[in-house]
Amino acid sequence: MTAGDTPAADGNWGVEPAASVVRPFLLTAGRIAGGDGLVPPIPIETQVVATKLGLSALDAFVFDQHRDIVAVCRQPQSLAEIAAKLRMHLNVIRVLAEDLRADGQLALYAPQATSARDVTVLRRVIDGLRAIPDSRGAIREG
Repeated sequence: MTAGDTPAADGNWGVEPAASVVRPFLLTAGRIAGGDGLVPPIPIETQVVATKLGLSALDAFVFDQHRDIVAVCRQPQSLAEIAAKLRMHLNVIRVLAEDLRADGQLALYAPQATSARDVTVLRRVIDGLRAIPDSRGAIREG
């Protein structure tokens, strides 16, 4: 495995899948996360998991992106992880995940508001981000 290898959709390491050529505003029909102003965007740490209904509909999705999101969510994933794995913009994932939740194909579990203000959680996130090697494979010093 080399530094540039990424996991394929089936979990195997190898060649990176091609990015979608479909523009983000087409995927969301021009909608934006939290665009109605009444409901804030789904937090990026929200855990998402496919429902039985979503898994049973995998072969029936009209859009590949919906199928890919549900397929990746066989195991709980955060919105950030889904965006990274599918190489899609986070706000596109937010909009599509909300659509899939409204259709009963995904379940979303938002974190408690108090944990978002916990300094230890923020410290662990920062330490985790610093542990990710850069494009040259070097770890950032903290």
